[in-house]
Amino acid sequence: MAASAAAALRELRPIAKVVQGQKMKEGAGVMITRTVGTGALRNLDPYLMLDELKLPAKAAFAGFPDHPHRGFETCSIVLEGQIEHRDSQGNQGVIGPGGVQWMTAGRGIVHSEMPKSTDGMLHGFQLWINLPKKDKMCKPRYQDYQKADIPIVPLDGSGGSSVRVMAGTSTHGGVAGPIKMRNPGLLMDVRLAAGDNFTQEVPEGWNGFCYVYDGEGKISGNRAQPEQTLVLGPGDHLVAAGGGGAAGLKFLLVAGKPIGEPIVQHGPFVMNTEEEIYQAFRDYQTGQLQRPQDNPWEDEL
Repeated sequence: MAASAAAALRELRPIAKVVQGQKMKEGAGVMITRTVGTGALRNLDPYLMLDELKLPAKAAFAGFPDHPHRGFETCSIVLEGQIEHRDSQGNQGVIGPGGVQWMTAGRGIVHSEMPKSTDGMLHGFQLWINLPKKDKMCKPRYQDYQKADIPIVPLDGSGGSSVRVMAGTSTHGGVAGPIKMRNPGLLMDVRLAAGDNFTQEVPEGWNGFCYVYDGEGKISGNRAQPEQTLVLGPGDHLVAAGGGGAAGLKFLLVAGKPIGEPIVQHGPFVMNTEEEIYQAFRDYQTGQLQRPQDNPWEDEL
């Protein structure tokens, strides 16, 4: 990290809360691990939910059949295996290992997410991100990125540590991720070898968390273990260190500017008022979300 960048960082973000993952079934009975979106952490504005999917692909083959969304965005991250996306507008795509899909549901879409193979492991995440009121009824849109589209920044140290920058800008080298976001934020996959260190600026006033998916170590001085979300307290940066095990420490870093608006959620619909939720159900039941939309994937950013 450049000396000037390090000098600008003043206050380390402590860990304000540790949330242990809860096992539950989603879709057609597929087991997932959830942290954000549970009774322990209902949401962390602008984030509504984080699920980890990690099991043999044949155990997840029933997948996540057609279901609606309105009023927010989803980010699907695949580490192992393949997930196929299809939607009510006739769009289709496959996310392979290392790939990411960012879908803006906006005014509404019906889609499915299904494993493409029964071989090997299926490992990935889905993050739900709220939209501000002004964008909740925007045109649906998605961004697909495969492994080669996402920059990898090597970190100082002898263990081959790195950070995959999906969105936002890395403190190390100023490398920016490809995802275009309506709300300012960071999305990074940090992989630290044993004994290696990592520092990242997380702007003051933003909410953020780290989700540990492998290994162990320390984040802002707090012990970090798999299937835990570590919520960041106030400050302007975090530090992390890989533990002594062979796996080191691997985690997602997620942070963003709070929207600061009322959140009314009912299953796959996230709006600002109860009446808007009722309208979403009416539109779904009458087929409005399934009907073709004018230029549904037009880039409005």
